[in-house]
Amino acid sequence: MPIQRAKPLETLYDEVKQYDLVLVPDAPLASALNRHLDRPHLGDFATTPRRAAAGRREQVEERTVFLELLHETDLSWKQASYLGEEIIHSWEYTARPDGILEFEQFNTPAVRQAVAQTRDLDTTSRHLTDFTIDEDIDLAVVGYPQLTALERSILPSEYTEIDRFTDDAFDQPPFRLFDTSADIVGALLDTISPANADNTAVVLDAGSEFSTLVESAFDAAGIPFYGGPGFLDDPDHRAFVNLLRAPFRGQDVRVSDIKPVLQHIGLDLDVDHDEKRLHSLDVPEVTRFQTFCDAVESGTWSFERALSEYESMLRTEFEAFHDELASLGIATHPITEARVDDLEFYLQSYEVPVSRENKGVLLADAKSATHVDRPLVFYLGLDDGWTRSPLRRPWVDRDAEYDRHIRQFQLLLQNGAAQYYLVRDTVGGSPVTPCLYFEELLDTSFTRFTDLDAERYAAPRDGIKSETPFGNDAVSVEPTELTTISQSGLSTYVNSPRDYFFDRLVDSPNKDYFREGNLFHDFAEFYVHHPEVIAARGLDEVVDFMVAEMEPFVRDVDRDVRRTRYRVGVENIVAFLDENRPETGNIAVETQSWQQNDFAAYYDRSVDSDLTERWFENEDVGVKGKIDLVQSATRLVDYKSGSKKSATKVVKNSALEGISDTPNFQALLYLTHQRTEHPNEQLEFVFLHFLENVDDVVRGEGELSDTLTEITYYPTPYDEYIQQRAVFERLRDEGSQKCQKTLSQVAYDDYVAVFEAADFPKTRDSDDVIDSPFGTALEHRMKDAVGDYKYVETGCQQAIRELISIRNQNYFEDDLDAFESFVTDRLGELNTRRGGAERFPVAELRDEPNYRRVNHRDLLLEGDQ
Repeated sequence: MPIQRAKPLETLYDEVKQYDLVLVPDAPLASALNRHLDRPHLGDFATTPRRAAAGRREQVEERTVFLELLHETDLSWKQASYLGEEIIHSWEYTARPDGILEFEQFNTPAVRQAVAQTRDLDTTSRHLTDFTIDEDIDLAVVGYPQLTALERSILPSEYTEIDRFTDDAFDQPPFRLFDTSADIVGALLDTISPANADNTAVVLDAGSEFSTLVESAFDAAGIPFYGGPGFLDDPDHRAFVNLLRAPFRGQDVRVSDIKPVLQHIGLDLDVDHDEKRLHSLDVPEVTRFQTFCDAVESGTWSFERALSEYESMLRTEFEAFHDELASLGIATHPITEARVDDLEFYLQSYEVPVSRENKGVLLADAKSATHVDRPLVFYLGLDDGWTRSPLRRPWVDRDAEYDRHIRQFQLLLQNGAAQYYLVRDTVGGSPVTPCLYFEELLDTSFTRFTDLDAERYAAPRDGIKSETPFGNDAVSVEPTELTTISQSGLSTYVNSPRDYFFDRLVDSPNKDYFREGNLFHDFAEFYVHHPEVIAARGLDEVVDFMVAEMEPFVRDVDRDVRRTRYRVGVENIVAFLDENRPETGNIAVETQSWQQNDFAAYYDRSVDSDLTERWFENEDVGVKGKIDLVQSATRLVDYKSGSKKSATKVVKNSALEGISDTPNFQALLYLTHQRTEHPNEQLEFVFLHFLENVDDVVRGEGELSDTLTEITYYPTPYDEYIQQRAVFERLRDEGSQKCQKTLSQVAYDDYVAVFEAADFPKTRDSDDVIDSPFGTALEHRMKDAVGDYKYVETGCQQAIRELISIRNQNYFEDDLDAFESFVTDRLGELNTRRGGAERFPVAELRDEPNYRRVNHRDLLLEGDQ
């Protein structure tokens, strides 16, 4: 069936204006008809059944019943809520206060007690039950199918039914498709202003994200609105409830867990504190909050006392909240976690009356409204969240309820002189399902909005209003061109360009492992400059200082474990630096370093030199970074708190052909920079994994060598390097057994001749080399020189495996040359994407990112997003 056209308000008024009384299903329609009244009239003209019976606006009777059951029975909060709502609901559909008792599963002592307590309360349902419209009144009933059994019970024997629909079909406007919810809200702001707010309505699912987005946007733009946020939606009220929860989250609760509450009461802590334990945070601004938590947790404060303190924090008053606490009977009770649960349950379950001015944009809930008396109406979402599921109760006729809902939906879609349907076709890469009522109403098959009459729109950007609604003006901003990239930035970009992009937009908290790693780095830097201070004061003091500094991050139960780790870590650093002192003695200590070193501050010493924490920014190569220790001009050292990686793994993770799923270019990038300062020299890069051997040290078996990974750069191409006599001699003297046996019987000229006979393959796989022409040439040459023995064949294979091992554990001139080109290409891509010429893809050099290594998984929308 098509969408039936609803009668215009003027038509509807013409049909009912001669009647004494007009009953309608909803109050906004009654108000609209009353405004059209053009003759004197005594008493109500158009009204709802509930207002006709009670002589007042409808009240939230479920809340009234709940409070009665809470105070007058021994039912729990949730029992009182459940039974009260079920009784009211069955009353609505059976027209009797004890109608629920007709159903066996509800005929229990608890329900009978609740019914007895509820039936005579001053509720609109009670008034409807006792009320009947006088038979002498000339009565018109508009929208009779939408009235419930209780509402129909007041009707006299004779009345006139007025249908709200015509026989014509409604000419539905097209769906306007937007990319995001923010774009839809942007389109609203581009059209609605304080000047036209009173002529505008926005219909949305009150439980969707649109509700808070629209309210926040209107608040920020100074656009008045009403009909949206309820009592608990008030930011001050919601923050107070969350504030009451904070003391019961334990001593290990992190700042990030309750940051919205802290910000609401004016404590805008830096993102660096997010991962720290709130109760261990030594920041003066949070002292009052910590006192609040201690008082609540100890049970010495009542709800009223806590609310008064909260009012003092915000320098305002919340009379309505004081009234609610008194109504619930908990104002003077000590705060417990169970009582906070009850309070939050109540506020989430019931609409506490809120006084508000009926001015500005009308926000209407798609699941309750049918008539919106505004000329301009926007409908947001129109997805399956708009579908109302009839309750599964024995007193509900689900077919009749569905018919009632679909009639309400048709009426809702037609409000106003102009309607705009603003929707999203996809969310998170998945199609949005239109409201299920469209399946019944539209004579076409569809699964998403693009299958229907739809037009794509783009919201205005950067706060620039367009000439017409839904314009697409934009402001062009020239981006700053990047000339260098760090090893961490490059690794993140290679894994996922879009994750790299969000890294630059979103601040991240100071993680415990970051702070811990920085402390170890600071200690290592300090020890290079002042080993005598540490020798005199001892490592115990160092460990004590580190434990104290990590206090905000570390749980009490983990403190002893951390102390052991810190002791082993600093001992390894001391042992390494004692054996590997920097080769120069020119360590300046007269001036304060430009960067903060916690140990330098603690011991009141300086750590300024060109050997430690050396920052470089090499625009010729396009790289930047910070070297932990320049042990010599040709040997760099980096301290690592993570698990040790072998030289083979380090090289593999930096491979440019077949990008690793754990890309890491640190050693390769730093050596590339160092090569520009010391060309044609052999260079070394050393990783000191100072926590690698903690378990072994605890058992008394740890060795410093277990913590080291060394990578060598040879200033010659790999193919040339492996042809050198030194490599031949290494294979002959240090290779595997049969490799040594074979090569000890041949001359260096025999070895070099193989490279002249066949090219060494461009591969890192030894089996590929063995099966290549080079492998065949090596075997033939060795057999010609030694003899056709099985051990010669095996020895050749062992030699090839050793050559590939050299390839996979070191860097060579051609590796660094290729890396320089790789960095140039990546910087070119970055600058193109930063300029807006193309989007940052989720993945590019790999089929998909390694999601265990991305920092913003929730922001990486896949597909075309």
